[in-house]
Amino acid sequence: MQNRKKDKTMETICAIATPSGGALGIIRVSGPEAIAITSHIFKSKGKTPLHEKKSSTLTFGNIIDPQTHEVIDEVLVSLFRAPHSYTGEDSTEISCHGSDYILHRVMQLLLQGGCRLARAGEYTERAFLNGKMDLSQAEAVADLIASTTEANHRMAMQQMKGGFSKELRQLRDQLLHITSLLELELDFSDHEELEFASRPELLSLAQKIHNHIQGLCQSFRLGNALKRGVPVAIVGETNAGKSTLLNALVGEERALVSNIHGTTRDTIEEAINVGGTLVRFIDTAGIRETDDTVERMGIDRTFAKINEADIVLWLIDLTAYREQYTALAPSILPAAQGKQLVVLLNKQDLVDASTLAQAQAYLNEQLTTAVSSLPTFTLLSLSAQHNEGILQLRTLLSDTLAQLRQEHSSTGTIVSNLRHYEALSSALIAIDRVIDGLNQGLSGDFVSQDLRECIFHLNDIAGEVTTDEVLGNIFKHFCVGK
Repeated sequence: MQNRKKDKTMETICAIATPSGGALGIIRVSGPEAIAITSHIFKSKGKTPLHEKKSSTLTFGNIIDPQTHEVIDEVLVSLFRAPHSYTGEDSTEISCHGSDYILHRVMQLLLQGGCRLARAGEYTERAFLNGKMDLSQAEAVADLIASTTEANHRMAMQQMKGGFSKELRQLRDQLLHITSLLELELDFSDHEELEFASRPELLSLAQKIHNHIQGLCQSFRLGNALKRGVPVAIVGETNAGKSTLLNALVGEERALVSNIHGTTRDTIEEAINVGGTLVRFIDTAGIRETDDTVERMGIDRTFAKINEADIVLWLIDLTAYREQYTALAPSILPAAQGKQLVVLLNKQDLVDASTLAQAQAYLNEQLTTAVSSLPTFTLLSLSAQHNEGILQLRTLLSDTLAQLRQEHSSTGTIVSNLRHYEALSSALIAIDRVIDGLNQGLSGDFVSQDLRECIFHLNDIAGEVTTDEVLGNIFKHFCVGK
């Protein structure tokens, strides 16, 4: 890591950090010659030249071509001296007008002065290499930039501020405490009567660490869903109004609607923001007995999507509610085990108030008896075709999503990064072996080895043992200028 740090920070880099077409543009410069190179093309309108300015100051002046003395633009230059900058290096940020011509002329002058173009993610990579943040925080920067919902933003900010890193440090400190006690015993192995670590106390601590890591692993399903869109499956019989409901939820004609049974042969997905959370609605093929091979394949995919979903919207046609419930309950209810089930009584505009009340009473009684093992179920009546009840459904989904976040974030952190999840899963396997070893009375050297493996996987998340190949793969997905 030290050789990589030395190689990467010897050069001074520059990049345009703002998208094209805006009123203003920002160019970032970082590295050992950042201030000198910027000073060479910048003339302050004050008495103090840029290179004599203190850190964290803003200076007004002109960008000037050193050869022709042509004024390129009036700009503001922010100056940051190491280590008090984003990268931990000497850095400047040039705020100029957003003209593509101006930005590229300034970049050309910087390159002629000794800078090179920054690679994607190189500023954040340098911040990591210079100890300004650990790797999990650096990855959160990319998530923050890509966040499109309140939930994604909240997850990224919590991780970028170091909440996850703090949890990992606490876990590593506890593991190191256990390891040090066991290895101290090994130093006095010729005195078998000495025991520095009480085995019941170590077992209790190891179990607490196991529970914490397990909670983080379990949060990944929700974290991944919040990041990519919480999957919500819309299921029911053919012609129950599933495609109409999808169109009403997304506000456009996304799915083909027809009164012909079996129109939807495959799944259709559309993601929208619901209460600050990205939700991925999945319109599925209608479930019914059929000899049509293609339609049968679509129905098989319907049950696969139910299995993937966190929330299941079961649409029942109010004009045939008894028949549809009886036909599909044996297949849908088992598939919805462990999920949030919302039963939607559709086409309320086609029945009178008495029929609607009878349907609600009947389905509530049937579901209360049949789904005692489900976390919860909710009944809601609506008319997808006439947009009646859609607002109430959105509110219900927003409340359900908030409940899901609360239930899955008991540790205070929701894991959304696959690399972190894989490292935590490996750490969980290692701590399980520690617990087994303590229960079986294995010697301290065997238990200590598993403890160190657990620590290794936790360190991998923070980047303390990460290879150049892993780092390159992480930062290449960043945008240029960050």
